[in-house]
Amino acid sequence: MNLIPTEAVGSVPRPKELQEAMAAFSKGNLSEVKMNQLFDEVVRDTITRMEKTGSPIVSDGEQTKSSFVTYPLDGLTNLADDGISIPFEDGHARQLPKLTAGPFQYSTYAGSYLPRAKKFSTRPLKQAVISASAMSLLYPQEGIPNYTQEQFISDLTNQAAADIRSCFDNGVHHVQVDFTEARLALKLDPSKALLKQFINLNNEVLTRFTEGERQRIGFHTCPGGDHDSTHSADVDYAELIPLFLTLNSGNFYMQMANEKNPSKALKHIGENIRPNQRVYVGVIDVINAEIETPEMVYDRIMTAAEYIPVNQLGTTDDCGFSPFSDDLATSRDTAFAKITARVEGTKMASEKLKPNS
Repeated sequence: MNLIPTEAVGSVPRPKELQEAMAAFSKGNLSEVKMNQLFDEVVRDTITRMEKTGSPIVSDGEQTKSSFVTYPLDGLTNLADDGISIPFEDGHARQLPKLTAGPFQYSTYAGSYLPRAKKFSTRPLKQAVISASAMSLLYPQEGIPNYTQEQFISDLTNQAAADIRSCFDNGVHHVQVDFTEARLALKLDPSKALLKQFINLNNEVLTRFTEGERQRIGFHTCPGGDHDSTHSADVDYAELIPLFLTLNSGNFYMQMANEKNPSKALKHIGENIRPNQRVYVGVIDVINAEIETPEMVYDRIMTAAEYIPVNQLGTTDDCGFSPFSDDLATSRDTAFAKITARVEGTKMASEKLKPNS
């Protein structure tokens, strides 16, 4: 077993055939039977390829999700299309839906994806869920008649906790909460009030779990990674890290490979990490087509080990490779080659950093 654990963040690119089928199914032009047959084929291929990389913990690569953020909303009828828009640096934007009526309830829990993945996996499974703070953005500023924001937050907290619980109930090893809006919150509100509000909401969800369960829950942060573009990379990591590490979970998955000043960020992690926390440092730049070598990964880990205790260090990818189902920016072959480099580079660093080696 490696001294340093390694895990993927979440999504891997979906085959074009799957993307086309998902679009056809959403329009009623493909049967549910055929859609599920294709889902099985692609999830089997994804897990088989991920296991071949040597990954000790695997996932379905979010192949069957519409996106990392919208899966709980699929099929809901109390939504409008004109919600908050999130602009990316290359000029494109992603628009969230807007809640139009209460009560708020998830249509799909993330744990429902695990039975299919378990059919094809021989290794422990990880499952990503969306944060309660991201879902809180669905409530419109103008409010909703007969459904207060306080009622919404109460329902949301219950649903977010049920989402995580569904993963544990289906035998998950680790749950990762996608909190990509953390850095964006500082861009939207440099006073940090919005970020603190987000953290308090996520910590409220975590009160529903035991200490042992919280050690199997982690939070992921990055400046976005959609169509090879970011939404908040210009925000100083130093403004985020001390608050980010106040989340009451055991694991943290943090973009670092494409960070402009990684040593500065790593120093802040080392100064703020608590004894019961592990930080999985991003050693793979998912928005760069260049495939890292194991030696490049090794070098990034050795730098991280200068600031973070080795027994609290892990490695990961900066972000998911394809957070939205229509993202074609990275090929499947490139993604799995990068994952292989991460696994091999982590083994190299583990051997080097072993006590008395």
